[in-house]
Amino acid sequence: MNYFSTRDHQHIVSAAQAIACGLAPDGGLFVPETLPEVSAQQLQALCGMTYQQRAVEIMRPFLSEFSDDELSHFTAAAYGDQFDDAAVAPLRRLDDTTAFLELWHGPTCAFKDMALQILPYLLTASLKKCGEQRQVCILVATSGDTGKAALQGFADVPGTKILVFYPYSGVSEIQRLQMVTQTGSNVAVSAVRGNFDDAQTGVKTLFSDVSLREELAARGYFLSSANSINWGRVLPQIVYYVSAYCDLVTAEQITMGEKVDVCVPTGNFGNILAAYYARCMGVPIRRLVCASNANNVLTDFLTTGTYDRNRPFYQTASPSMDILISSNLERLLYLLSGSDEAVRGYMAQLAETGRYTVSEEIKNAIQSVFACGFCDDAGTEAMIGAEYKRSGYLLDTHTAVAYRVAEQFRRADGSGAPMIVASTASPFKFCASVLHALGCEELQSGTAIIGQLAEASGRPAPAPLAGLAGKQVRFGEVVDKGAMRAVVTEFLQ
Repeated sequence: MNYFSTRDHQHIVSAAQAIACGLAPDGGLFVPETLPEVSAQQLQALCGMTYQQRAVEIMRPFLSEFSDDELSHFTAAAYGDQFDDAAVAPLRRLDDTTAFLELWHGPTCAFKDMALQILPYLLTASLKKCGEQRQVCILVATSGDTGKAALQGFADVPGTKILVFYPYSGVSEIQRLQMVTQTGSNVAVSAVRGNFDDAQTGVKTLFSDVSLREELAARGYFLSSANSINWGRVLPQIVYYVSAYCDLVTAEQITMGEKVDVCVPTGNFGNILAAYYARCMGVPIRRLVCASNANNVLTDFLTTGTYDRNRPFYQTASPSMDILISSNLERLLYLLSGSDEAVRGYMAQLAETGRYTVSEEIKNAIQSVFACGFCDDAGTEAMIGAEYKRSGYLLDTHTAVAYRVAEQFRRADGSGAPMIVASTASPFKFCASVLHALGCEELQSGTAIIGQLAEASGRPAPAPLAGLAGKQVRFGEVVDKGAMRAVVTEFLQ
């Protein structure tokens, strides 16, 4: 299968080239030329498979250059013992109509592991298929979880270096510690003064810097991405939505063909976009519910058709969603418009004025599938406390946003359709907020807070987080956005 840029459908590349490059030269995102159909018969067959086998079956049509042996090896290695649940992405049933899709059982305890454990295999294989002799430097902008997951996935991978930028004071303390204590001879981490959008815009600027590209090429390097702008990040995320539907059927919670709703907490729009792709491929998903925190730019867009990032930026208890520029929305706009010219226009307006308004046709198409809502920090805390008291289930701050929005949607919708809520991180990554929600006022400092939450909740902390105590801090650099280029060139000396 070939891929082309959302901003120029004449720019056609192979799957390996799309994954190796990450971002198209024109600044667009690579999209597949078609979406393979998954029939009810195929879904039924997937029900009897392991997660690893399902991943091979779903990804195969998108990766025609890769053999089944390669994909089987990649999925076995990516979704192995580093996950603390054999199901990899287990469903936890809350009641007759609600199930949490737990995506945080990997080595960094967040849903980014679902893609970033396999991306290093896809990327290194892609480089070989493209005949690339240079070393690749992975540039990452993170709002909290992508950074650690990418560092973990690419640490000491031959032929690669990885540099992560995160917003200073814009991630949780546990997220920060996960990144700045990362081991590996090929990794580096730098904080950026500003918010995630500043870091993300800075990274995109570096990708489009021709002089930097030439300078690095002379040194034997080229840049690629592990953010969800890279198709190699989005594709593995499609798998867990297909897998979740199969698990509901296998558990006899639904019958094959019965439609379900899916609620996803999202900032950069990649996670919910993967669910939309699964729906387009034939998975019986009725509505997609987009859950935002106080940075509710997506809620406003899905409601009005106008995307406007010209608004206050809030640092919230759900920092991985503290985003005002949702990069993957560009892929949805291309899917619905079918026009690279229209997408170029929208993105030019966003760059020039910070806003754009889609056509009435596109707005109606979006609203026929997507519902939306948002939840502030007070609502997030209330949701965590209430659900723990009601059922004993412990939510992290992002999942709490999604669950609260899902409940609001169901009350208004009244259909009674089964709901899958994407649970995107372990509550132990956001100890302070979760402890406050449980009624704890005096919080312990540093990594001791992890044990405090374990004691207060009666839940054991995941081993990767419990193991942070005593780890050496390796990276403490803080720079202005304008200095990011210098950080890259120094790292690649």
